[in-house]
Amino acid sequence: MTTATANDLTLPLIGRRHHFLLRRLHSLTGIVFGGYLVVHLIVNATLAQGGQVYQLQVNKIHELPFVWAIEWLFIFLPIIYHAVYGLWITFTAQWNLDRYPYEKNVFYVLQRISAIILAFFIAFHIFAMRGLLGGTLSFNPEQASKTVVAHMNAHWWVYPIYVIGILASCYHLSNGFWTAAITWGLTISAGAQRRWGWICAVLFVFTLTCGMLAFGASIARRHVAYP
Repeated sequence: MTTATANDLTLPLIGRRHHFLLRRLHSLTGIVFGGYLVVHLIVNATLAQGGQVYQLQVNKIHELPFVWAIEWLFIFLPIIYHAVYGLWITFTAQWNLDRYPYEKNVFYVLQRISAIILAFFIAFHIFAMRGLLGGTLSFNPEQASKTVVAHMNAHWWVYPIYVIGILASCYHLSNGFWTAAITWGLTISAGAQRRWGWICAVLFVFTLTCGMLAFGASIARRHVAYP
């Protein structure tokens, strides 16, 4: 038996008779972007191994054929749909944590809070890396290590943004994968949900470790002179 959440109560109001399809698409785009996020965090963690190792990984990505098409298909379009639909769910949700303070309901509320944080964090991250928020925050793939370190150490307020953003990203990813398995009918029984929950908890720890390794390495290397 699973606990109904605000997600279940509000989705029929979104798209009316199409809400089932919209929900599946929301879950699918979350899985696609979640897979990209795992790879992204692993690549960023290689900065802890040295600037040349990180540069090598960045080069491999940017040498892919039709990289712009891959970005739009597996990153930007899934982000846009997932974020817009997810925020709609968040702002139309019937919050009931005060009446039903169950564990799964707490996880659901945290998922919605992390969604709001991620909307701002992802927008900041993309715009800043693309140079739309000033040259000191821009990222140059040909000087990956140098510019990512400069980005992370450009201002003191960048630090808390990334700590909160990484934490929200890893939680939203792992809890989203847990709920996605239910959405697609892969974990029906309580036992299956519990076992999958442990796997998702490991995923949370792993991705958070990768994110914080990259964060720590970028700070530790702020005085390194890159070519």
